[in-house]
Amino acid sequence: MAGLAASFGSGAMTNSIEEIEFANAILVTGSNTSEDHPVIATRIKKAVKEHGAKLVVADPRRIDLVDFAALWLRHRPGTDVALFNSIMHVIIEEGLEAKQYIAERTEDFDALKEAVREYTPEFAEKITGVPAKDIIEAAGIAAKADAFSIIYAMGITQHTHGTDNVKSLANLSLLTGNIGRESGGVNPLRGQNNVQGACDMGALPNVFPGYQKVSDPTSNEKFASAWGTELPDKPGLTVVEMLNGVIAGDIKALYILGENPALSDPNLNHSREGLDKVDFLVVQDIFLTETAKFADVVLPGVSFAEKDGTFTNTERRVQRVRKAINPPGQAMQDWWIIREIAKRMGSEMNYSGPLEITREINELTPSYAGITCDRLDTCSLQWPCPSDDHPGTKFLHQGQCVRGKGKFHAVKYIESDELPDKDFPLLLTTGRVLHQFHTGTMTRKSNAIELVAGEPFVEVSTQDAGNLGISNGDVVKLRSRRGEISVNAVVGSMVAPGVVFMPFHYSEAPVNFLTNDKLDPVAKIPEFKVCAVALEKG
Repeated sequence: MAGLAASFGSGAMTNSIEEIEFANAILVTGSNTSEDHPVIATRIKKAVKEHGAKLVVADPRRIDLVDFAALWLRHRPGTDVALFNSIMHVIIEEGLEAKQYIAERTEDFDALKEAVREYTPEFAEKITGVPAKDIIEAAGIAAKADAFSIIYAMGITQHTHGTDNVKSLANLSLLTGNIGRESGGVNPLRGQNNVQGACDMGALPNVFPGYQKVSDPTSNEKFASAWGTELPDKPGLTVVEMLNGVIAGDIKALYILGENPALSDPNLNHSREGLDKVDFLVVQDIFLTETAKFADVVLPGVSFAEKDGTFTNTERRVQRVRKAINPPGQAMQDWWIIREIAKRMGSEMNYSGPLEITREINELTPSYAGITCDRLDTCSLQWPCPSDDHPGTKFLHQGQCVRGKGKFHAVKYIESDELPDKDFPLLLTTGRVLHQFHTGTMTRKSNAIELVAGEPFVEVSTQDAGNLGISNGDVVKLRSRRGEISVNAVVGSMVAPGVVFMPFHYSEAPVNFLTNDKLDPVAKIPEFKVCAVALEKG
């Protein structure tokens, strides 16, 4: 890891799941934890109910955790930086910042202090809609806790200013002295079971395994030598950029493994145009997904229960996975399929199986060097684990930040790319529900799950519904500048007036026909969480 920024950039939790239960104060923002990460939500609830922790929830929706919260900050979608800057403004104005910690373990505090100077609670209230008194109360809870844990998910990152949102949360944790503190830290929650492991192993366009940059000559030479081939030294493209490249005529072939962009990407008319236009499309998956229906070749892979190897979860914990059942039909191990394709393209990728692949990971990835198969037979380990006798790392940056000193970033509030106007007067935000998983590739094949959560819906506030003549259960039409869908309305108090919410699991009403594909300029993540829409009775 290159330092503090790397731990956030890789999406890894600085601390462990079990530590959450013993935090004195917890901020949950951009995460409907009870529905998206229910096991972690139980830790949060235990912290409140059994250990007296004060929970602050910052979310535009009335999610389940609001019932356990000492304070609910119901901010307008996309105004996160203004909210966090205002909380930090209060902490500094009241002299509650961790002065000794800041002096000894951080840099650029003066730049942060200047950046948040204008974000008084009254100023932030006008932007966010959160009452000034609640901002002041949140600042006191965060600053006065012995251990303050920040928990977030894609409600923070899926914005055109998502990088700024994450930097602001890092600023808040540094300001209160909680980076490198047990039960503190900044803890992003991953959206699927091995997203962390995939990123750790280089499934990002700018790094090799272990976040070793492709642009670094030493790293590049190391992997080129190990793999016996010349490697690019410039970052590649993200998913949205790849499909843009197809439409522009720059990319002629796509190989998609375990991803369903025909349902999960923003601005689906545009995404599906790319999938339809590409000269050659290969999809490797366990079912015939919406994306696989566009494919020239479909390669049947295997499910978690049909493979050997490891998964790395959101707290950096590497766990051994063992094959429990044989795969059906012509389905083959994913590593085997990749190896065989590589061989036919002239690469001598002669791995004999997961054990040999794991040994290569140990050799080339310093943070995984001590996470061997022999050790994983008897326990799980958290990276960084640099040697065979290392116990793994429960929480990061203990004693000092890996980069030396934690860096404050002077971040200003920037509006979302697309705001409501007279033609599209409402803000749409998207997310998940407890019973369904991602694009429903697996969960929507369960009759029991479909009985409970088998129909798409859009949440509408009672006030907006009354103004539009909409009743609970009515079919409504939802439109954006990119498309339109019809769906049943759920009327109530889950969302504030001016905001509507819809889950993205459902192929019969794909909300991503509406969402905005504008990207964060740094992380290149699309703005799923904010776009302007119009709603009318269908």
